[in-house]
Amino acid sequence: MCGIVGYIGNKQALPILIGGLRRLEYRGYDSAGVAIIKIQDTDSKIQMIESVKAVGKIDMLADKVKDKKLDGTVGIAHTRWATHGGVIEQNAHPHFGCDGKLVIVHNGIIENYRELKEKMKDHKFVSETDTEVLAHLIESHYDGDLKLAVETALSHVRGTYGLVVMHADHPEELIAARLGSPLVIGMGENEHYIASDATPMLAYTKKVMFLEDGEIAEIKKDGVKIYNLKDELITKHIEEIEWNDEQAQKQGYENFMLKEIHDQPTVFEDAIRGRVNLEEGTAHLGGLNMTDDEMRSIERIVLIACGTASYAAMVGKYAFERLAGIPTEVDYASEFRYRDPIITDKTLVFAISQSGETADTLAAVREAKRKGAFVRGIVNVVGSTIARETDGGTYIHAGPELAVASTKAYTNMVAIMILYAIQFGRLKRVTLATGQRLITALLEIPEKMNKVLEQNDKIKDLAQKYKDCKDMMFLGRGINYPVALEGSLKLKEISYIHAEAYPGGEMKHGPIALLSPEFPTFAIMVKDQLYEKMRSNIEEVKARKSPIILLATEGDNCAKELAEDVIYVPDTMELLEPLLNTLPLQLFAYHTAVMLGRDVDRPRNLAKSVTVE
Repeated sequence: MCGIVGYIGNKQALPILIGGLRRLEYRGYDSAGVAIIKIQDTDSKIQMIESVKAVGKIDMLADKVKDKKLDGTVGIAHTRWATHGGVIEQNAHPHFGCDGKLVIVHNGIIENYRELKEKMKDHKFVSETDTEVLAHLIESHYDGDLKLAVETALSHVRGTYGLVVMHADHPEELIAARLGSPLVIGMGENEHYIASDATPMLAYTKKVMFLEDGEIAEIKKDGVKIYNLKDELITKHIEEIEWNDEQAQKQGYENFMLKEIHDQPTVFEDAIRGRVNLEEGTAHLGGLNMTDDEMRSIERIVLIACGTASYAAMVGKYAFERLAGIPTEVDYASEFRYRDPIITDKTLVFAISQSGETADTLAAVREAKRKGAFVRGIVNVVGSTIARETDGGTYIHAGPELAVASTKAYTNMVAIMILYAIQFGRLKRVTLATGQRLITALLEIPEKMNKVLEQNDKIKDLAQKYKDCKDMMFLGRGINYPVALEGSLKLKEISYIHAEAYPGGEMKHGPIALLSPEFPTFAIMVKDQLYEKMRSNIEEVKARKSPIILLATEGDNCAKELAEDVIYVPDTMELLEPLLNTLPLQLFAYHTAVMLGRDVDRPRNLAKSVTVE
């Protein structure tokens, strides 16, 4: 992994490839490379492939290709996040076969690459990667038919791949294949694009075709043919992407993360628009694809997710249990299928993922389907694998989220789960009046989010005050415990400061030993049913002389008695508190990271779309 871009057409490929890689930088990477078919001899039309690689940012690659004549209208490019072999140029993609005519870029992992390599002792390998083995494997099966060579080679492979193959003797075609790692083909007029997601091609086309697992594409300037692994031609549907290229840019903000934090009031409205009915006090998400009777039959809900999405799921658990009265569990997707989960035909499983391509979550989806559950997706990316492999679900409509650390996708995931909880709740036990109060409060959230964001400068001052701390504790109770977890994760992800999060009541059971004047605490103490309990927990923290940042409800003058540093948020219904309370923690992590000189959009060691287990 991590990012693939390809082009075939009449334009110069290099600017398209470099520009496409820049649009994939949000995924995280450590090296990059490009390969282009060039005409070596104008008279004889002999083709050759020239490749350039660089360790580091795309700018390093762009500098290296600046002085080279990489003319050509067919090419592939890649950003790599190391899985096999160190971060060196030899391990960067693209990777060649022995004769320099066949070259590939690849996302995923070839699990049996060692045994495949052992069988090709006559081949010379120059990298430590599994991808290079795949290039040689395809080369070993090549006998004039490039597509057939790819099909044959892949029949010997165990693992996952999003793969694009180019050959000097086939300058008018690219071959692409997918199993477990996403690929999108952009449809143009006498030109086509291919990439890991639609972002690189938005400036050129919105018409796209999503490859499914087990499909191979033969891509030429004048058309695309899709085959399955049995070499049968498949008819594919062309979809239109709603996002535009402008949405994928920073729009005047210093970086994508800050823009995406400030996007939240707008994208929240997008998430709930047309999905709430104030008169009936309910929500309706048609993509659920379940009748009312099927919904009433559900006896258990399982929310599977990873990272930030799992903390959104924890909020969803509170909402489902309180409103619908349905026992709900949150499972780390990476652990779900390995513990032999108990699933019945009365179980509803929601798979929650921003990208819709998270490998762990996708594997959990397949396990849940095998066991007979209702399986639905909550994703952001239209046409993503989870969206296609589940039997229904909902897009969160957060728009492109290009910073690696998720912000607006988190709040929209929470919004969708609250809508689902209202929908189930109205079928079971929520009264009309309660439903109407919830919908009214939801409609007020964007305005209240803006009030929180107006405190940006104050939160920036707090970040300046605490940026040199080495550790930080985050505390919350009830529905705000997941908020504390998400705040802790954001600080870790982008500032690299060690942070931990606990329910307030757990402090006295061990973690309180960590507190000192050098170990500050960020505590969430808003006016809800656990207010007095949380206040007592903060008194314990204060007694240990840990500096406190307090998140409190507007008008709570008692907060100033507990802490010198207080951030006030508007009052709302308890189930909706995470939609507001998360924003100050995002801003705090953001400003802390910026002041420490971190790359907030692309933090070290992280990738946006995690397509390997």
